[in-house]
Amino acid sequence: MALESCGLESVSVILPVMNETSLLEKTVEIISADCRGDIREYIIVVSKRTSPESMAVVRKIEAEFRGRVKVFEQSLPFLGGAIRDAFGRASGSHVIMMASDMETPPQRVTDFIREARAHPDMIITGSRWIRGGGFEGYSPLKYALNFIFQRIFQLLYRTRLTDMTYGYRIFPTALVKSIRWEELRHPFLFETLVKPLRLGVKVREIPTEWKARVEGGSQNTFWRNFEYFRIGLRTLFYPKERILL
Repeated sequence: MALESCGLESVSVILPVMNETSLLEKTVEIISADCRGDIREYIIVVSKRTSPESMAVVRKIEAEFRGRVKVFEQSLPFLGGAIRDAFGRASGSHVIMMASDMETPPQRVTDFIREARAHPDMIITGSRWIRGGGFEGYSPLKYALNFIFQRIFQLLYRTRLTDMTYGYRIFPTALVKSIRWEELRHPFLFETLVKPLRLGVKVREIPTEWKARVEGGSQNTFWRNFEYFRIGLRTLFYPKERILL
């Protein structure tokens, strides 16, 4: 797929919020301190299930950053639905997909932006498996299964990418708005890489750590991880016309 080439002009940061409080506030503070001149907007996605404590922090951030914060209630359900809704609202030239609980370290946003500025037509994605990345608080079973899963889809997609499921990426906004997305739950994070790969979009990995959340609770159950196979295998056989809007 050939996107109209353009440089990185500004960045939209997507932050889905369910039960995050102090870590959400710290995430925005770190990004703002490190990358203030590059951030066009923070897109904070809430739902009917977002806790009152989280909403209080969201309103505090909204008041502090005023016109640089967009807050809206998602119309599609679950994590994937929240990000899909946010993709449609992004107005920066590039958009960052990340967590709001510091599982995706906000200190790395500056690295993502630097790489995207050098390679504006590529997806820059974090990898926990290359030197400089890593896992903290990951169970041994999930660690082993994740390794096996990555190797399977490396072979199927004929790619050297080492971490296709980590939902910490920066994309050209035009790209994410041109794709027909399907997933609503966590497998959407995998979908955001395999569909661009099928379109021929180049992807560059940078080392990134992952740290288990210490605030709130995960919305992704262990058994739901096996749903990632569905979108990975299905997309492998899609014609490119089926992927694009």
